[in-house]
Amino acid sequence: MRATGLGLWALLGAGIGQAAAAADGSSVYAQNCLQCHGANREGGIGPNLTGAHWNRVRPNPQSLARFIAQGSTDGRMPGWSKRLTPQQIGAVADYLLKPPPASDGDHALRASAEPYPELKDFRLPPGFSIAVYSDKVPSARGMAVAESGIVYVASRTAGKVFALVDGGRQVVTVASGLDAPIGVTLLNGALFVSERFRVLRLDDIAHSYDRSPPLHVVKDDFPKDAWHGEKIIKAGPDGKLYVPIGAPCNSCDRENEPHAKIHRMNPDGSQFEVYARGVRNSVGFGWHPLTREFWFTDNGRDMLGDNMPSDKLNHAPRPGMHFGFPYCQGGVLPDPEFHAGRQCSEFTEPAAKLGPHVASLGLHFYTGQQFPEAYRNQLFIAEHGSWNRSQKIGYRVALITLYGDKVVSDTVFVEGFLQREKVVGRPVDIAQLPDGSMLISDDFAGRIYRVSYQAPAVTAAVPKPPAPATSR
Repeated sequence: MRATGLGLWALLGAGIGQAAAAADGSSVYAQNCLQCHGANREGGIGPNLTGAHWNRVRPNPQSLARFIAQGSTDGRMPGWSKRLTPQQIGAVADYLLKPPPASDGDHALRASAEPYPELKDFRLPPGFSIAVYSDKVPSARGMAVAESGIVYVASRTAGKVFALVDGGRQVVTVASGLDAPIGVTLLNGALFVSERFRVLRLDDIAHSYDRSPPLHVVKDDFPKDAWHGEKIIKAGPDGKLYVPIGAPCNSCDRENEPHAKIHRMNPDGSQFEVYARGVRNSVGFGWHPLTREFWFTDNGRDMLGDNMPSDKLNHAPRPGMHFGFPYCQGGVLPDPEFHAGRQCSEFTEPAAKLGPHVASLGLHFYTGQQFPEAYRNQLFIAEHGSWNRSQKIGYRVALITLYGDKVVSDTVFVEGFLQREKVVGRPVDIAQLPDGSMLISDDFAGRIYRVSYQAPAVTAAVPKPPAPATSR
């Protein structure tokens, strides 16, 4: 099998659940794999899986299952026998050897009377509504919104960056041929894009986005590990660029290496330094609009069961803090492999425990005027959804209410990406349009959603007629 950096690793590792859920290989693929290999297996970051050209082994279930279990000799395709059951591996192998489907579900949805019927089952607080802003951004990941309203979106599988113009009605390809870009940010009039192993700069982006602007390399000496190699990028209030380097593993000790840390650097790539340590894999961070202090999500390790450890929301008001990985998981659980000689009390406690395997990704502090005052300066988190729980959780946008630097509550803001155990979307990132409405990217459906608010109409009370007088 021709395995690229993600190849079947993405197919199997990005989202296969427990054995009962994996019995139907097509469901496993539809819910977890199309963002890398396409709705019809046409390929993206991972290889095209529609024919035998990608198969390095004999085209039978036994050989393919053995390959998936053992991995490739060159190490580019890892073995999965310790992570997946034989039933799971067999279900995926069987599905890949069948002819690809003739058409995808999105086509059927477009042909219906309502283009997005599943939105009727989305739930938001009173006064809020959700609509599709664009459905032409495959594997939509990180977003950056310009003051003009242009929305820049990174597309991991397409290897492109898009610009959404005219309220999302026009989609322009800004850059292509990129290696798994998932992060974009704006700084000093330029658009910065993070690939797996380098950071690029596109100058004067407001005037060049539709002219194939040249790509300038800012930094290209990141570690080449594929596992957690994809990285986001954000411009901080200090004028620096913040970039994570995830742990190249489920759980391993890389304390003395660049991994499992969040770094920052100048816009030209100089003064690259560690900001936060002990971070397994962060795919979302931002700064409080009033305090300008740093907050970030962190995905917990796998293979410790359905209910532990929890994903975390962390607060790092200063550089140099350590958040526990790999010695302490979820803020409270000593790691079974690496806890020797270490105590969870040594490390910074999470600001909030977000739930086990919810895959908390992008976060955003709301600063607009459209939403009610209670939402101002509060924190929203996109939960991509679990892949390794017998019962799925996540698949929502959560509202984290803060009082100062303390978390008061964790409540649901948008749910409906999971309907009757069927995945219809996986939220990734959150951004804000100039009018104060909110955007949510979805790499499963290839969409950007817009959440807006309109105060419910107040109906004037009609006075009741006086009761008839009664005589005694």
